[in-house]
Amino acid sequence: MVSSLWGGNQVRSTKPSVLPTVKHGGGSVMVWGCMSAAGTGELQFIEGTMNAYMYNDLLKQNMIPSLQRLGHRAVFQHDNDPKHTSKMTTFLLKKLRVKVMDWPNMSQDLNPIEHLWGILKRKVEECKVSNIHQLCDIIMEEWKRTPVATCEALVNSMPKRVKAVLENNGGHTKY
Repeated sequence: MVSSLWGGNQVRSTKPSVLPTVKHGGGSVMVWGCMSAAGTGELQFIEGTMNAYMYNDLLKQNMIPSLQRLGHRAVFQHDNDPKHTSKMTTFLLKKLRVKVMDWPNMSQDLNPIEHLWGILKRKVEECKVSNIHQLCDIIMEEWKRTPVATCEALVNSMPKRVKAVLENNGGHTKY
């Protein structure tokens, strides 16, 4: 499930992501987070199966505070998951006056938070974690330590990413 907020030099993403990192014992957590060129926003751990109601609550409770902290001007980018495009979510985003970008699903190359999740996953995997509680603590710590420069570079790389995808006829790239 992928979502992002774009605006000016800002990108915020709202994507629950599974980060498996408890080595030799298994274990993973699902998180929702957002980012922009100004840095990381809220990060929320997800319990259970996400549905449209949970997604809308996450947007209200996490996206709005992130917008207030990181800047209001944005265009929201999310994938075509049914809970993202439900009437309830569409109504909420209109009510909140959030501009929504229309973009194709399955286009991770064009989503800065996908690259941020990869960076976060590699950092967390370097840590020795023995239980889910430690895993959650380390994920949160690493998320908060993400340099603004990293987020800014991911956002600023988007024109090159778009060009690479276009040159590859819409296919995945190594960029």
